[in-house]
Amino acid sequence: MVVEIYTDGSCLSNPNGPGAWAYVINEKDGFLLIDSGGEISTTNNRMELSAVIEVLKVIDNEIEYKIFSDSQLTINCATGKWKRKANLDLWSEYDKYIKDKKVVFEWVKAHNGNKYNEMVDKIAYNEAKKINC
Repeated sequence: MVVEIYTDGSCLSNPNGPGAWAYVINEKDGFLLIDSGGEISTTNNRMELSAVIEVLKVIDNEIEYKIFSDSQLTINCATGKWKRKANLDLWSEYDKYIKDKKVVFEWVKAHNGNKYNEMVDKIAYNEAKKINC
């Protein structure tokens, strides 16, 4: 069984505005594990990648996962299709946490009615709005 994870990042005033990340782990029996966080001054791309890193920190090495993201940049850099040119501090952290994980990535179109993609989008956006207050 492959556990599905949805990640997203948001930045209210890209670049250097308040931003946030969120993930949802769709565990067995329909149980959802949700987390989010953010920063006062960031970018959308940093938050997209932060969502992936944060979920990698909590998942088990023995379970297979599929991470859905609407960020082609994050997916293509994570899978080695594109060269990592920015946010190298976060990519270093990503490399640390992806080690020994059984993860595949899949792109999902943003704002296209996917229940869980819409959920993480809303959570990240609302988290960023809280930081902005």
